[in-house]
Amino acid sequence: MEKKVFNATGRRKESSAQVKIKIGTGKIMVNEKSLEDYIRVPRQQSLIKLPLILTSSENGYDITITVKGGGTTGQTDAIKLGIARALILVNPKFRPILKKEGLLTRDSRIIERKKYGHPKARKKFQFSKR
Repeated sequence: MEKKVFNATGRRKESSAQVKIKIGTGKIMVNEKSLEDYIRVPRQQSLIKLPLILTSSENGYDITITVKGGGTTGQTDAIKLGIARALILVNPKFRPILKKEGLLTRDSRIIERKKYGHPKARKKFQFSKR
């Protein structure tokens, strides 16, 4: 018997996205809202749909996403990674397509910590000669 629901996790900065994918009509729900209601920036919406477009499966799967933490950019990238990982579980033949586009690599850049004696991570206090 074939598995019906595939789960994957995507992370970026402080954001974490749990992605559930199943065969359906192409509905994408993020935190119980439609994708367009949750993420309003069209560019970010198209980034989220990129793994689906590359694998020609925009209308083949229903996707339910729970995302927490961070801002819209981090959440967008976390969702994109989660969808790409879930698509590989659905069909392993998608792996070379997604790998070539760099959609399976977690972006490990995080915010640099604040150093003591500085107002921010790298900013210095203004130097006064006199």
